[in-house]
Amino acid sequence: MTSAPSVRGRWIENWDPEDEEQWERGGRRTARRNLLLSVLSEHIGFSVWSMWSVLVLFMSPKIGLDFAPDEKFLMVVVPTLAGALLRLPYSYAVTRFGGRNWTVFASALLLIPTLLTVYFVQRPGTELWVFLLIGASAGAGGGNFASSMTNITAFYPQRHQGWALGVNAGGGNLGVAAVQLLGLLVISVAGDTHPAYVAACYLPLIALVSLLAALRMDNVAVVRTPPGAQREAAASSHTWWISLLYIGTFGSFIGFGFAFGLVLQSQFGSTPLQAASFTFLGPLLGSLARPAGGRMADRWGGAQVTLWSFAGMAAGIGVLLTATRSGSFPLFVTGFTALFVVSGIGNGSTYKMIPVVFARQAETAVTSGHDAAAAFARARRLSGAVIGIAGAAGALGGVAINLAFRTAYGQLGSGEAAFYTFLLYYGLCAALIRAVYLRGERSSGAQPPARKAQASHVR
Repeated sequence: MTSAPSVRGRWIENWDPEDEEQWERGGRRTARRNLLLSVLSEHIGFSVWSMWSVLVLFMSPKIGLDFAPDEKFLMVVVPTLAGALLRLPYSYAVTRFGGRNWTVFASALLLIPTLLTVYFVQRPGTELWVFLLIGASAGAGGGNFASSMTNITAFYPQRHQGWALGVNAGGGNLGVAAVQLLGLLVISVAGDTHPAYVAACYLPLIALVSLLAALRMDNVAVVRTPPGAQREAAASSHTWWISLLYIGTFGSFIGFGFAFGLVLQSQFGSTPLQAASFTFLGPLLGSLARPAGGRMADRWGGAQVTLWSFAGMAAGIGVLLTATRSGSFPLFVTGFTALFVVSGIGNGSTYKMIPVVFARQAETAVTSGHDAAAAFARARRLSGAVIGIAGAAGALGGVAINLAFRTAYGQLGSGEAAFYTFLLYYGLCAALIRAVYLRGERSSGAQPPARKAQASHVR
């Protein structure tokens, strides 16, 4: 007999999305409501996190904030690094305090870096270290991704997680494009001397999202994990293989998102308006591509789709190298935009691999005589932990990309060396997929064959 979930306060007990009867009787509606609010919170988090990719375009002698190109690259490196480092504790925080509770806190916390930004970007002569500290605090927005993804994993059955995680992450990733569009709007309407307007627009949005999360989200008891889940996940080789792949996919997306405007200024001498006119397009299309990557992985397998993505990203780098040598601005923008789209697909497909890998391990354990409920509970616990670890590693890839650009443009005056480095890494990731996940008759990233067994393991 199916046990219905019970609600105590804002905690839902006995939640089991793999139970098809429970899912159809109301579980789907509950999951979608929490997914929607999770997307909104993560979207605002990404906007605050990536805001410095826009603010650096405003900084010039005209507003009394004159910094060298390598200092501007440093301003986008610091929030990227802080966001990466916060992803592990944020992922764990959901398992300790609950998805709804942590979303309310994490969303409201974004008021601090946003208020500091509004105040200090209006003060001529503010020193670099002040902006670096504010940028580090904005990294809290990057941490929201890990807590949000860990939470949503608990709400959806494994057969729908490719889509659900893709929508959640894609909606969050859209925050990068949104803040860049806002920057373009501010520059077009008010000129390039009012960076505070960009940050000020987010203050009421942060307050609204925090309130909605408090009123309408739920905590799910099954998201609670015993201490040591991340240590247990760290002992699995799949955790680190998938993290390396995510460095290539998400690291490219967020690294290019933070650096695109500065790259256009460094490579082609673009004005703030010219740079802002193009920087939003790639993150926008890449974010929309992420759910598609999840859907494709649901159908063809995460490893196969991720392999295709790395092939496409390598081709995009080839376009950038050609555009750099020919000095073609349109071709350069086209190549960068293609990189965003393909990396977005790879983001969705790589994350789809996480629950599938551990679900297959659970199936193996069940066929060996272990308890099904315990095996699949362990799979969910490890999936949530790996999402946090891989998310942190992927964001560190963004740090590496911005450091590579800082070195290439600061010391060599061209981005070619950085592009060749990225090309080499994509080749290594493709080789890894073929060796670990596509060796043998079936892909470890493919849809598990025993879907029915997963859906009924509690009956």
